[in-house]
Amino acid sequence: LEENNDRAWWDVNKDRYLEVIREPARDFIVDFAPRLEKISPHFVADTRTVGGSLMRPYRDTRFSKDRTPYKTNVGIQFRHEMGKDVHAPGFYLHLEPGACFTGVGMWRPEAAVARQVREAIYESPDDWRRATKTKRFTEVWEMERGEGYTLKRVPRELDPDHPYPDDLRLKSFIATTSLTQREVTSSGFDSELARKFVAAANFTRFLCDATGIPF
Repeated sequence: LEENNDRAWWDVNKDRYLEVIREPARDFIVDFAPRLEKISPHFVADTRTVGGSLMRPYRDTRFSKDRTPYKTNVGIQFRHEMGKDVHAPGFYLHLEPGACFTGVGMWRPEAAVARQVREAIYESPDDWRRATKTKRFTEVWEMERGEGYTLKRVPRELDPDHPYPDDLRLKSFIATTSLTQREVTSSGFDSELARKFVAAANFTRFLCDATGIPF
């Protein structure tokens, strides 16, 4: 697909996508559901091909310089039951040759929701520390702080002398960790992925509490 990212090639090879990618991914979602349930009953393993946990293979090219129509990765997001899209709290798995990773948190929530999380960090720094600064979390996860993930400065309504001013600048509340292809293809991958998600449980709980949804 990387070498033939066009509609004509896709139409000829779509059955291969269904057989070797979509259906095995849906099987994984089914198999992972009991592990997800143990972490939180409010996150959903949904096998629907539209609106479910498996992201569609079609790229949104409306605002992109890259006009290729298809993704060259598999994306699976276990979203909160009250979330309607990728901006809700969730657990994410990204499978791509040489670039596999997993993530947790909220990607680009709307401004009012991001404000709720920043206010929670501001008002409960000890809870935020337990969620993101402990060894249990930092041994596995790293907060994303690159371009597009942070504001230029602490919002004016918040005191920049707060213990965690850089966290008050976050626009996305995402933590990630890379995965090797050996990990992804191992027989114990589902249990290892669950272990990583458990290490981020306090972080996910914090985001849920901040935005008024159950964990």
